[in-house]
Amino acid sequence: MALEAIQTVTQAEAKAKADWEAAAAQVKQRLSDAQREAKQTVEAARQKANEEARKMMAEAEEKAAQLTRQELERAGADCEVLKQNARGRLEQAAQLIVGRVVER
Repeated sequence: MALEAIQTVTQAEAKAKADWEAAAAQVKQRLSDAQREAKQTVEAARQKANEEARKMMAEAEEKAAQLTRQELERAGADCEVLKQNARGRLEQAAQLIVGRVVER
């Protein structure tokens, strides 16, 4: 009987040890899986953020280019108005210069 009891205890201890080792291995595998999944999630979030940043930069650059074109058009129109005003006064300026030169 005592031998059977020792064998039963030994078997129970061996089973407990095997169960513990299996549980530890399972925990390690789950931890590894969770870490891999977390890395994938972080990488996906990083890629999404980079893509959104690129998109925002492209939109900002397009808006800046559009504003630049508008400003250049406005400046060109202002320059044309100034040129036309100057051309209109060119004859008057020439008359004034000739008048001053002749008076001397």
